[in-house]
Amino acid sequence: MVRRKVSEIRKMNEEEKNKMLKELRFELIKSRTESSKGGSSKTREAKRAIARLLTLNKSNKERLRNNK
Repeated sequence: MVRRKVSEIRKMNEEEKNKMLKELRFELIKSRTESSKGGSSKTREAKRAIARLLTLNKSNKERLRNNK
């Protein structure tokens, strides 16, 4: 999993963001199954990346709504 900077995420279009979100959710499921077997910190990283992406999506939508 590659950690993306906020500036990189902001430059993405909606399709790329949705694709990234799907991949991150898959990674989260995968890391949860691995952590049940032996422990992993990937779960935490995946959760943070998903939260970052969703937060930026929400703030972008609010910004667009306020500009109208």
